[in-house]
Amino acid sequence: MTASPDIPDPDILVTAAAGETSGMLQFGHLRFPCALGRSGVVEQKREGDGGTPLGRFPLRSLRYRQDRLAAPLTALPLIPTGPDDGWCDAPGDPAYNQPVRLPYPASAERMWRADHLYDAVVPLGYNDDPVVPGAGSAIFFHLANEKDGVLQPTEGCVALRLKDILAVLELCAPGTRMRIEKR
Repeated sequence: MTASPDIPDPDILVTAAAGETSGMLQFGHLRFPCALGRSGVVEQKREGDGGTPLGRFPLRSLRYRQDRLAAPLTALPLIPTGPDDGWCDAPGDPAYNQPVRLPYPASAERMWRADHLYDAVVPLGYNDDPVVPGAGSAIFFHLANEKDGVLQPTEGCVALRLKDILAVLELCAPGTRMRIEKR
């Protein structure tokens, strides 16, 4: 990816203090509060620990609900989400940390949700090349759950309000990465 004048660093930078479930996301001139995993940012991610992994991860694609959202403006590959889309979170399954079709014989997260968290969701390139069983799955950049104006913790993802994620996605392209750090 070539940096545009608005983006001197092609990385989306996410920073948080140790143990915090919220942080700051910065990309070019944009700066937004973000929600993180219920266990904060972790150095050694494990399945089900609620931690957001430290590191630098590519943005793989943008999956979105066509019934709720017009195709967002982005140069990322767009994939419409359907009612039978899932993401395998069973460490012993060959499809661990990969998209699957539901119903699926092993444990899999439903991507077509009643809430709005995955109306726009970007799988991060965490534990996918190669996949290590038990090292964590379904690490996404998605919409935040907000209660009384406060962003709620995720299960290990990075989440923004709808208007904020749409602004970030407009600046994303193949090659954009998310860098998650402790401050």
